[in-house]
Amino acid sequence: MKTELRSRTSLLLLLHLAISAIPLSSQKQAGNNGNVNDNGMKTATFRSPAFELEPGSVENKFYYDVGFPKGHIAVKGFDAEVVDEAGNSIPLYETYLHHWVVGRYYRLKGGADDARPGAILVRNSGICPGLSQYFGLGSETRKTDTRIPDPYGIEVGKAEDVPEGYEEAWLLNVHAIDTREAVDRLGCTECRCALYNVSVDENGQALEKDYVGGLRCCYDGTRCRVNAAQGTGRRRRLYLQYTVTYLHWDSSFLPLKIYIFDVTDSWKNTTSASNGHHCKIEYNVDSCSADVANDGLCIHTQSASSSLPNGGDLIYGVAHQHTGGVGSTLYGEDGRTICSSVPIYGNGMEPGNEAGFIVGMTTCYPQPGSVKIAKGEKLTIVSNYSSSQSHTGVMGLFYILVAEPLQTDDAVNPMYGIWGFLALCGVAVLLVAAILIKRSRGREDGYESLVA
Repeated sequence: MKTELRSRTSLLLLLHLAISAIPLSSQKQAGNNGNVNDNGMKTATFRSPAFELEPGSVENKFYYDVGFPKGHIAVKGFDAEVVDEAGNSIPLYETYLHHWVVGRYYRLKGGADDARPGAILVRNSGICPGLSQYFGLGSETRKTDTRIPDPYGIEVGKAEDVPEGYEEAWLLNVHAIDTREAVDRLGCTECRCALYNVSVDENGQALEKDYVGGLRCCYDGTRCRVNAAQGTGRRRRLYLQYTVTYLHWDSSFLPLKIYIFDVTDSWKNTTSASNGHHCKIEYNVDSCSADVANDGLCIHTQSASSSLPNGGDLIYGVAHQHTGGVGSTLYGEDGRTICSSVPIYGNGMEPGNEAGFIVGMTTCYPQPGSVKIAKGEKLTIVSNYSSSQSHTGVMGLFYILVAEPLQTDDAVNPMYGIWGFLALCGVAVLLVAAILIKRSRGREDGYESLVA
């Protein structure tokens, strides 16, 4: 689906608004485009434009026309992490990767980088209008499996889909928070407003009194409170380094549809699954009472329902949660489990295993054809968080890849066509023979048979 981009800003992932509202950075970093690994897959590694952080500072910019493999391809995986200039992995307790998202759009050919009135976002297949990205994760990015099994792929770069006068391009949003020397590291990563000393959001709108934490307090250029007594953290230049795994598209691939569910969606069942969705993207978790805490039952549960405009086979699924998350499940209308995804918490100091942080999410890879979702089936996402302490600005998203049923009436197997043609020829031969025989007998009887 294609949505004309408007000229207002976005809160988080409203990428179609971001193209026309956020200051442009289109510095494209070179990548090793087209390396081939042991199993024949091609990989291309790119870096975002550099961003500089000092203790407490926040990066939340959108970058346009970023590096991506060219041509008509099947994307088979997308991995990313924050690195320094030497390529060293940066641990989450120094730079917290709140999220990164990658979106696809069409830009006017030959247009200046800052001339974007005609840009068109190429959305995923749903469900939330504000979650239009193709790829994206957060702190869990290093240990979350993103591979797509054969014979499936995310199809991009198809020339026939690009409007005349346009070309395909990609945009990247990186939201990173430098928590070195932070007085409250968890509070900084949860964007608690009191720690950022802000009273208005990035659009200059006053924050409501009951808005105590979330994305409206940790926007680009803000700074979380740090321990002034230390003051040893230096300003440094970082990058989001990402690797795309892909193959050139051919007829053997089956294309996948991307759907993202949000547990804050207030969708009501209407005649169309694409209408009536209102996804807030983030929410707060209140702490439970001391009595409940002593019983070990401090679990906050949030749920929402939705449906797909078209059904199909589930090929891949993964949830996105923040610190405190204990798992999320997508259920079918009959209560069956379609996919469950739980966080992997680190227990060390090395990048990818940082203690107390979600460093990965488990994924679902059902046997193709074994998990089917019916068209219009009511699906329910349930997100669970520990509420032994309060949390602000948490998320409960679910990303799935679905293979829709093949349109067999529109595309006939060539072999079926050959055998069908031969069968028709056989029937015609028999029919002609029968006609000749009857005609012969008719002449003998003094008349000629007519065949209708």
